[in-house]
Amino acid sequence: MANKIDEGLYSRQLYVLGHEAMQQMGQSNVLLVGLGGLGVEIAKNVILAGVKSVTLLDRSKIQVADLSSQFFLHEADIGQPKDKVTQPRLVDLNSYVPVHVFEGELNDSTISKYQVVVVTDRDHDEKVQINELARKHRVKFIAAETRGLFGFAFNDFGLDFKVSDTTGENALSGMISAVSKDADGVVACLEDQRHGLEDGDYVTFTEVQGMTELNDITPRKITVTGPFTFKIGDTSSFGDYKTGGYFKQVKMPKVLQFKTLAESFPDPEVIIADFAKFERPSQLHVAFQAIGVFRKKHSRLPAPRNESDANDFLAIVRDLGAKLASPPDFDEKLIKEFSYQARGDLPPMNAVLGGLVAQEVLKACSGKFMPNFQYFYFDSLESLPKSVALTEEGCKPTGSRYDNQIAVFGKEFQNRIANARQFLVGAGAIGCEMLKNWALMGLGTGPEGKIIITDMDTIEKSNLNRQFLFRPWDVSKLKSECAASAVEKMNPATKGKIKTFAERVGPDSEKIFDKDFWAGLTGVTNALDNIDARRYMDRRCIFYGKPLLESGTLGTKGNTQVVIPNLTESYSSSNDPPEKSIPSCTLKNFPNAIEHTIQWGRDLFEGYFTKSIESANMYLNDINFVESTMKQGGNNKETFESILSNLVTDKAENFEDCVTWARLQFEEQYHNKILQLLYNFPKDAVTSSGVPFWSGPKRAPDALDFNADNELHMAFILAAANLRAFNYGIPQEKDINKIKAILKTVMVPEFSPKAGVKIAVLESEANQQAQADESDLDKIIKALPDQSKFGSKRLVPADFEKDDDTNFHIDFITAASNLRATNYSITVADRHQTKFIAGKIIPAIATTTALVTGLVCLELYKVIDQRRVLEDYKNAFVNLALPLYAFSEPIAAQKFKYHDVEWTLWDRFDLRGDMSLSHFIKHFKDNYELEITMLSCGQTMVYSFFMPKKKLEERMNLNFVQILEQISKKPVPEHTKVLMLEMCVNDREGEDVEVPPVVIHL
Repeated sequence: MANKIDEGLYSRQLYVLGHEAMQQMGQSNVLLVGLGGLGVEIAKNVILAGVKSVTLLDRSKIQVADLSSQFFLHEADIGQPKDKVTQPRLVDLNSYVPVHVFEGELNDSTISKYQVVVVTDRDHDEKVQINELARKHRVKFIAAETRGLFGFAFNDFGLDFKVSDTTGENALSGMISAVSKDADGVVACLEDQRHGLEDGDYVTFTEVQGMTELNDITPRKITVTGPFTFKIGDTSSFGDYKTGGYFKQVKMPKVLQFKTLAESFPDPEVIIADFAKFERPSQLHVAFQAIGVFRKKHSRLPAPRNESDANDFLAIVRDLGAKLASPPDFDEKLIKEFSYQARGDLPPMNAVLGGLVAQEVLKACSGKFMPNFQYFYFDSLESLPKSVALTEEGCKPTGSRYDNQIAVFGKEFQNRIANARQFLVGAGAIGCEMLKNWALMGLGTGPEGKIIITDMDTIEKSNLNRQFLFRPWDVSKLKSECAASAVEKMNPATKGKIKTFAERVGPDSEKIFDKDFWAGLTGVTNALDNIDARRYMDRRCIFYGKPLLESGTLGTKGNTQVVIPNLTESYSSSNDPPEKSIPSCTLKNFPNAIEHTIQWGRDLFEGYFTKSIESANMYLNDINFVESTMKQGGNNKETFESILSNLVTDKAENFEDCVTWARLQFEEQYHNKILQLLYNFPKDAVTSSGVPFWSGPKRAPDALDFNADNELHMAFILAAANLRAFNYGIPQEKDINKIKAILKTVMVPEFSPKAGVKIAVLESEANQQAQADESDLDKIIKALPDQSKFGSKRLVPADFEKDDDTNFHIDFITAASNLRATNYSITVADRHQTKFIAGKIIPAIATTTALVTGLVCLELYKVIDQRRVLEDYKNAFVNLALPLYAFSEPIAAQKFKYHDVEWTLWDRFDLRGDMSLSHFIKHFKDNYELEITMLSCGQTMVYSFFMPKKKLEERMNLNFVQILEQISKKPVPEHTKVLMLEMCVNDREGEDVEVPPVVIHL
């Protein structure tokens, strides 16, 4: 990777790893030994992440079965060396990462060129040899392998591996309100701010007044005494605490000592992936070594479902197990199952292990995040089908590309996979990975099979870092179409079996994704990045009774959820807590953190260049704009002031006007308003209770005097003037010297603070002021210009776009935020951090995406098998930074009751044909003893007991379609084949009870 990190390509990954870790990765050469399905999955993720170089070593010849998992191979490649065929196809993934083929022998001189070596598809003895060679030259070593539904990974990062960040979480910080002066000093935080620290954490302090000894750089180890307090040791010799101060968590490095594969084997350190399988890792530890012994003895792997081979393998396992420090009790059924599946090579398992191991490579390169210490074992035996009998005959090779999957699932189940009809919603990062796995699995390739994809987005440069089906030449094309084209090349059997759409899922697309469309689906897989679309698809799956596979990632964190009809709760059954909002008075007058100033800068951008410009255009387009706006109520003064400013008082005719406007806005925001604030609340002001006004979360500001030689000041002028020019269609100017020359001609009025100006201190005051400020409104409205004078000319709003580095959007917000931070003595943020917060960017990295997608596909096997037992399914939460792997069975659908009837969210009343309202009410009274008190269809109230009598009488004899058309004054769309009604009812005792919705099939 180049010394200068391409932030356009790596934008989302940078928020996961940071610049320092990325730079270290960019200096690391990685050797990959083994290029089967797992090896190429690791290679893909490491290359996308941006290491310095990747070298491939696998001279084995390509066989037809390799096509089942090695997604860069084609049928024409059979018989050729894997590394030489794969290398040019990996090169296309990332132009910054050279990919080489290893030449010569692996020895002392050749291995020392690498920082990390990863070994897959090799027996235990060969892994041990390479590990010893790597350790000798201080090269980090990783081994990994998958066998059917079993997988393992091992790390040896040497005797003194330093981890710089063990959690991956942002360092905690907060404001303090008191520090005791005694032998065990207690720090108290503001009463509404939990510190979030844990025993053993370290903190530093800044801006403490009085007890100034705390304001040094020495990290202090803390002991938590409560959610708002912690101890920091002896403060008895320090000065008396007065006021102010911030604490910040300091991430202390941790040094780990690893053992080699040979040293660690007798007494392994194992990470437990699934505590429901606590006893399995120790057995799999031996089984993975025994495979090599079996192969050496028979010159082949155990045959699928062969009992003789399984018994021989079991004997080898027991013999090896006896050499362990604590030999496990071997489960004969488990070990034989391992033998049965030894030839299996499954894309979802490779995705899980490939994502996990690639993240370990990045940890080895950078020291960022806690590595797996030292062994990781994982299995998904519950993915084996229960609806088909697995026999030796049914699992033997057929000469097809799916033989490695047939070895595990058998031919009969492979046919079920091929004839599944799956709907993929989203073709971004998760969508690309999903399609890759599906193509390799052969999903939808049968006579009745189908893959349907919808995604309305086009490809952007930043997508290329983790949406691996796309290449630079695909930028600006539709994701769904490019993704389909890529996987058709991966597996030609998918050609003609993939249907693509570019539709947003929602009510507007129900004429496309209608009842007939849903009736033909096996299930739905979400690959979405927004909550509203997820909830909509969840409601559709409930309505049509279809399984839903849900997943998401956030940096190194990922989760999966299985939603099964009539069995589990739905995606919408639980909600994340709402995001904590920043009070408006904090944003406007009392910021104390960089997040506050960045949000303020984003709001300023929207106010200056988007909303006020849109308001001006709306005024020009609508002759009745003033009248209709006034009817809506609320505080309209700000709207009309902005229209007057943009069209009259501050109207720009040339770029000089834009610079003048920018300079005056600087003065208003960073000088005048600050002086007014300090006039209202001087730095020595006290409250009615005698407490200093500027204390606690309030920081006293200082006004800024403009200086054209100050880079930050000029950054604001440059961005603001050019954005103003964009609004008015004026040619932009980036020459700083020309702008400075214009600035010399700008006359800036002198400012004096005014008495009587109200400034809100509390949120309630801010809300009252927003409603009350109508002074001079009539005068402003009368000064608005005649719309006819403008003809067809309109202003151009700047719609916020974070990923265009030439449009000045992020430049403006960065400068605006940092100037305000300077006002309030808050540490400024760089452009990268500002873009992350202002753009609400979701951190993302290919490793987590691959792992999460693999877990989803392991659940898809079960969906295709039509499992009806809750315990068979797994929801997952992972955090590769810790690392943490947590699996649980889905939560059962909550049960409700009316009369003696139990029901869940999956139940409903089904009625055939449109009917009158009176017939409907009588139907539920006569058949269910339910008295309807209210009835609605979507947002439309159809019936309620408190409606006027005349309106009720009119509706009673109308059918539902007639009622809806009468209310909406437009026809029910032709594609509408069902109506869903929600009822409020009383039971036979007259008590209000919940009941299922009603579906009327028209």
